[in-house]
Amino acid sequence: MRVATNIRKVRWLLVAALVGALGVAAHAQRIEQGQRIENSIANFAALDKVTAAVRQLPIELNKTGEFRTLKITPRVCYTRDPKEAPRTSTFVEVDEILFDGKAKRIFTGWMFAESPGLNPLVHPVFDVWLTSCSQPPRSPAAKGPSPEVTPPPADEPRKKRPR
Repeated sequence: MRVATNIRKVRWLLVAALVGALGVAAHAQRIEQGQRIENSIANFAALDKVTAAVRQLPIELNKTGEFRTLKITPRVCYTRDPKEAPRTSTFVEVDEILFDGKAKRIFTGWMFAESPGLNPLVHPVFDVWLTSCSQPPRSPAAKGPSPEVTPPPADEPRKKRPR
């Protein structure tokens, strides 16, 4: 009887240790492979179902872009390393401007570029979905002036006009 009880205890200890080890390994793998890249621009596509007009909307985070009567404000936009499976998501708020000029929040939540139908904006006239996230392009000024560019001449003092 005592041997059977000890075997059960040992079995439960082994199962608990195995589950704990697998949980730690899975968590470490998730952290290692799931590194997300924070971007500063969320790229949306918007469709007006009445006119069939489609428009690409690159919108900076925490700024508001407009499409017809919609105001779209992305808060974060995450992607993953290009070597990993794609996973692009954004947290976005969408307001609609009503006839009286007031804004009404019609969507708040996550949108996923790889699964646009998972959490879509539900609206009778408009569709808006996330297509990608990106960083702003580097301007030539950020790289520094090119050698053949000469600086502009210094401003001369203004001459007074005769009256």
